[in-house]
Amino acid sequence: MIAVTVDPAPIDIGAEHAALAAGGAGGIATFAGLVRADDGVEALTLEHYPGATEAALSALAEAAVARWDLTAARITHRVGRMVPGDTVVFVATAARHRAAALEACAFLIDRIKTEAPFWKKESLAGAERWVEPRGSDDAAAARWNENT
Repeated sequence: MIAVTVDPAPIDIGAEHAALAAGGAGGIATFAGLVRADDGVEALTLEHYPGATEAALSALAEAAVARWDLTAARITHRVGRMVPGDTVVFVATAARHRAAALEACAFLIDRIKTEAPFWKKESLAGAERWVEPRGSDDAAAARWNENT
């Protein structure tokens, strides 16, 4: 079961986890990404292309299910304006065994950071700035290349 949601509503982590737990997997791995207040960030606004974003996230989830023996994968991503402490993204994978769930969850968050079409703008006291891609995110995603 693959579930992908892109929505401005707050993410209910308990409900997301419960949906996977009901599937009877032996292990569930989760990751929740939060808005940080680094460098005085007061808010984070995420923009996306509806339809294209969901398709990209679904393709990533399908790749994870094909690569590992998963029983389920869930990706829930917020868009719109958020403040420090808000959950931006929740990724969860379920499998019969923990190793597959853990690896697939790490794969998904690494690849979401570099392949999902989101644009991030930080609001600081009196200023705004677009968040540029980071080389460290590219390096994290590259470790999952199938030919390495």
